[in-house]
Amino acid sequence: MLLNLKDGYDFEMKYFNADGKESSMCGNGGRCLVKFAYHQGIHKSTYLFTAIDGDHEAEIDLDGTVSLKMKDVPVIKSLNGDFILNTGSPHYVKMVQDIETMDVVKHGRAIRNSEVFKKDGINVNFVEHTGDDTIFVRTYERGVEDETLSCGTGVTAAALACYHNENGFNDVMVETRGGKLNVEYERYDDKSFNNIWLSGPAEKVFEGDFGLAAL
Repeated sequence: MLLNLKDGYDFEMKYFNADGKESSMCGNGGRCLVKFAYHQGIHKSTYLFTAIDGDHEAEIDLDGTVSLKMKDVPVIKSLNGDFILNTGSPHYVKMVQDIETMDVVKHGRAIRNSEVFKKDGINVNFVEHTGDDTIFVRTYERGVEDETLSCGTGVTAAALACYHNENGFNDVMVETRGGKLNVEYERYDDKSFNNIWLSGPAEKVFEGDFGLAAL
């Protein structure tokens, strides 16, 4: 993940997946890059940066929580009782039970490589309701081709599919194997989703220097 200078913005986000290709939007990566920008001396009340899916706003609360405004989602498609939507990256959302014991890699890989999605790939999220407004999410990520312990765009997609208010404000608490997140958004009669915010912690855990050899 790279923090680049960009005229008119606090920075530009460039993100590369494990397969070496530039990836679509990474929600938790965006939140972490905002905190990294703060550590680099970019101190703002509201951050504005651009990424592969467009412009994003972000804020850092006094407790260190980083909140990132995600792109609007105009529609959620249905496929065999499951959901397909794009939250900056394409996601497939499937409701399940006993999520802790299921083989996410096996089932996620099967959907990702199915005839419908094989060409471009899709991220696959398995979701279990744990309360009226709480869910548990596990994600199989394309490009990584394995389970990701906490996928921000996937968590957002799952939260939108699990709205509890037909209209207006929704607030969904999300647990992943990598930690807990919160997704707030507005839902309207036409089933569009706006003012979407992904929030959670972002803490520095390692620091080092990297040298590039001369080409």
